[in-house]
Amino acid sequence: MNWIRNWRQDRILSRVMKNSSFLFASYALGAVLTILTANLLGVAEFGVLGTVTVFVSNVNRLFSFRMGEVVVRYMGEALEQDDRPRAAAMVKAAFLSEGLTSLVAFAALVGLAPLAAQYFAKDAQTTPLFLIYGISILMGACVESSTGVLQVTNHYRSQAVINFVQTVLVAVLLGLAAIYRADLPVVLSIYLIGKIILGLGPVGVALYWLPRALGPDWLRAPFGLLPPRRELVRFAFSSNFSGTVNLLARDSEIPIVGFFFGNAAAGYYKIALALINLIIMPINPFISTTYPEITRAFAARQWARLRSLLQRVTLISAGWTALVTVGLLLVGRSLLFEPLTVLGRSRALLEGYLPAYPVLLILLAGYGIANIFFWNRPLLLAQGLADFPLKVSLGALLVKLALTPILLPRGGYLMEAVLLSAYLLVTVSVSVWRGLSQARRAERLSPGAPQAAEGWNP
Repeated sequence: MNWIRNWRQDRILSRVMKNSSFLFASYALGAVLTILTANLLGVAEFGVLGTVTVFVSNVNRLFSFRMGEVVVRYMGEALEQDDRPRAAAMVKAAFLSEGLTSLVAFAALVGLAPLAAQYFAKDAQTTPLFLIYGISILMGACVESSTGVLQVTNHYRSQAVINFVQTVLVAVLLGLAAIYRADLPVVLSIYLIGKIILGLGPVGVALYWLPRALGPDWLRAPFGLLPPRRELVRFAFSSNFSGTVNLLARDSEIPIVGFFFGNAAAGYYKIALALINLIIMPINPFISTTYPEITRAFAARQWARLRSLLQRVTLISAGWTALVTVGLLLVGRSLLFEPLTVLGRSRALLEGYLPAYPVLLILLAGYGIANIFFWNRPLLLAQGLADFPLKVSLGALLVKLALTPILLPRGGYLMEAVLLSAYLLVTVSVSVWRGLSQARRAERLSPGAPQAAEGWNP
């Protein structure tokens, strides 16, 4: 009972859980929409849809400096020290930088779209689809910075409302598309509408809350208040390079599978990743809600608060991951891919996608570990170690790229899943070890801290 009472009285954990719950409903409905779309389009066109959306998103991410992380790191630190002018300068710089890089990203997409259509989607006539969906890059020109602002100021409910509204709208439109048996361009346009809402919504909400958090004159804060330029540029570029490495190592799977094995294989892989998202969905909001709390705790040198948070969110994520893993192993195949008789009719939830089940089980190993220790990178970022996950990811990526042409032709798209799981296992394990080691060392060196800092074992 004491253990339960302590958890209920943990204000930091309660805030993380509350903020995460705001985001969960929209994520859940979004996952259901993926299954609806898969059945509407069929395997091959669903693979093309995945190729288009992932390629456009990855071009955008290639030029992204992940300004949300920069804002959380430096704006959060400034507010923790009650330095609102410095926080305002950081937000201004983030908005400006992200807007410029989004324009560059769209220009790059225009040049790359014909090649992507020919080599990844296997059809040059799909070029307009890449350009149409590319509008989402322009509509989300400042979304990362705005999301960082909402995280620092604890306005997760606003994010959840935006996500939920766009998900409901997309659900209604996809329902109509299913009734009228709409084709791929119509479905892609519906997805674009959702992306536009997700791009513009956070910006509008952030601009509403910023004067209340930073003062009415926040736009007048001089850039001279920014942290040292070298430190800021290093952090931003490290985040960009880290994102680029992740893009190549784990977020380009669908175009890669489509390139080697065709659109049908890409469709199987996309549905497997969508089901993986169902598994990590309840934990995924923890990433954005826990990072600001880790940053605040580290900036204030509140080590007991930081240890308690890591231990408890790890236990929660491990319990959920174990529960879902056992469920998928026992009834996943029969529940999702094999026909069930309901009201005299037999039909599978995912008709024709049975080859995705082995991919799902393989990916479960890597994503399971990443799900349990989701806080590995936020802990390193809070300590100013943005370079370390980059180095680890880059080393693992080089090994993965070297093995791909050797193993992929023999093992098929299942081997791509094996390589991705291995990549996740290695990078997450090493980052967890380094993050905890550095936190333990920082506590030992803090004034008045005990000689041996214990309890860093989530």
